[in-house]
Amino acid sequence: MPTEEHLPIGAFAQRSGLTTSALRFYADAGLLPPARVDQASGYRYYAESQVERAVLVRRLREIGMPLPAVADVLPGGPAAVKLVEEHVRQVADDADSARRQAALIIAGLSDQGLNNRAAPAHQAGPRVLTLNGPVFAAAVDQILAAAGRDPGIPLLNGIRIESSPGTVILTATDRYRLSTRSLVPVEALGEWAATIDADDLRAVLPAVRRSSRVGVFADDQRIGLQLRDDEPDQFCRLLSGDYPDHRTLLDSLPDVTGRVVVQKQALLAALEAAPGPRVPIRLNPESLTVAEVSVPAEVSGASSSVLFELTTFYPAVSTAIGADLVLEVRGPALPVTIRSADHGDLTTLAMPVAEIADPV
Repeated sequence: MPTEEHLPIGAFAQRSGLTTSALRFYADAGLLPPARVDQASGYRYYAESQVERAVLVRRLREIGMPLPAVADVLPGGPAAVKLVEEHVRQVADDADSARRQAALIIAGLSDQGLNNRAAPAHQAGPRVLTLNGPVFAAAVDQILAAAGRDPGIPLLNGIRIESSPGTVILTATDRYRLSTRSLVPVEALGEWAATIDADDLRAVLPAVRRSSRVGVFADDQRIGLQLRDDEPDQFCRLLSGDYPDHRTLLDSLPDVTGRVVVQKQALLAALEAAPGPRVPIRLNPESLTVAEVSVPAEVSGASSSVLFELTTFYPAVSTAIGADLVLEVRGPALPVTIRSADHGDLTTLAMPVAEIADPV
């Protein structure tokens, strides 16, 4: 019979989260030999003190660490920590590579892809732009919240990029929000415009963020992003069709009737405290009320009230640049502009739900 300090293999499997077959495999591999084996029955028993080692083996295998590396980590210490960190970095690099390859495969299989045939990387088309990598990645992050996911309008799941020699403008919209961000390119070769698949662009952002310069190569089906001094190594699909006429919308907005200057964090705190999915915003002379919370602000213009879906208005505020924001109100059923008080490169329009029935 086993001593009190020893557990039968079934009980030890439950304590460690490993199956009995896995325990036998790790014992045969020398990673986790049993404390005692009954000579007559061959039954295996484990010590209570082995539970911690067994859990560590399970966790290392769950992150995909190969057996030889697991054996090197088990003794612990600084060298073991370094091995785990190196493994995680390799897993992340492999995942980035898999996403890039998947984008190529999907592009090749889709109707918008490469006419059902794969193309080598150097066929990504001519270079049209060079951008600062971290700035480009931050700009895309700021407008991605406004991209839509309407299966009936696939173009809304895209980022519109328009390039001219001195300016690059990024735009995203889901019909309830519209965000635009302007950038100064390192180099822009002529004029160029296209709609980039937002999911593809989102997937390559970590690599873009780590690159000081990003070269943009384009043809009529995809763009290639050059992050090193060689051929493009990141690819995104281009979406075909006419992007919504956002320029006409921006140019035809009615005059502003009310203007608010407010601290971003104070506005976010009031929105987070809102009790329901819809948030009323009320402007009175020199006062701003969000739901039932009075928010310190500088208010000018006519009194008005607008009602927003929290899921529409909160992301528009949270992605805005700077500590102080300007809200420009045009009426209860017209878009509200949200921008930085002193940095106008990012502008977001948020569409109210409806007019608030109660008087201001």
